[in-house]
Amino acid sequence: QVHLVDSGGGLVQPGGSLRLSCAASGGIFSDYTMDWYRQAPGKQRDFVASINSGGGTNYADSVKGRFTISRDNAKSTVYLQMNNLKPEDTAVYYCYAVRGAVKIAWGQGIQVTVSS
Repeated sequence: QVHLVDSGGGLVQPGGSLRLSCAASGGIFSDYTMDWYRQAPGKQRDFVASINSGGGTNYADSVKGRFTISRDNAKSTVYLQMNNLKPEDTAVYYCYAVRGAVKIAWGQGIQVTVSS
């Protein structure tokens, strides 16, 4: 059974940076596409970024040029580097592992708050 643990969130001022981490245990991490999603209060959970097993990436338009997703297969960890943060980036961020059309696991979520 795959278990994902999100970390690295917190409170940051507009224009600041944070790096989120998602550590996986169990399963074969290198086989998975790893995504980040976020959910603001009262809103649906939205896609943020994705990195596939070959290292190919994809981003939501709202974060392109500001966020970077990366992975370290040796550490079974995926990262989300978030720069030039805006108040509208405030949300709970979740990592998500998928293999093809098969959902593997969600992380527990980590709060990111962008406020002065």
